[in-house]
Amino acid sequence: MTAEDGTFDSPGHRAVTAAAPNHRGDLFSPDCPTRQLLDRIGGKWVSMAVKVLGDDYPGEIRFAELKRRMPGISQKMLAQTLRQLERDSLVGRRVEATTPPRVHYRLTALGYSLTEPIAALRDWAELHMAQIDAAKELWDSGVRDRSA
Repeated sequence: MTAEDGTFDSPGHRAVTAAAPNHRGDLFSPDCPTRQLLDRIGGKWVSMAVKVLGDDYPGEIRFAELKRRMPGISQKMLAQTLRQLERDSLVGRRVEATTPPRVHYRLTALGYSLTEPIAALRDWAELHMAQIDAAKELWDSGVRDRSA
């Protein structure tokens, strides 16, 4: 094949690589798909929602129960978080046709696959929390040079 039709004989050719769909872009670029996904799943309430839903996997949890298990979240923020997770296929939603409607949420298999990385990050935070708190205290007391 030739460059004119968009392909090259050599699969490693620079133009082939540049033309291929790139799902691992430059994390400094706002339009990098990886950065966009990390921004979404790194949100304040996403990790808590995934944790709570993961505790009952593969079962379902009603909206009110989710809100009860996530202290501090507003109804509006929980609805936005769940909608975002549903859009990304991390959460499934089922509505019972009752009055008022009962809405149930569950992690999808893809969503459940996120529980392990989130748990690893939580474990890291718990392991290093005292060290980070001590560093913050030093910083706040004016000690900036910690190279010693």
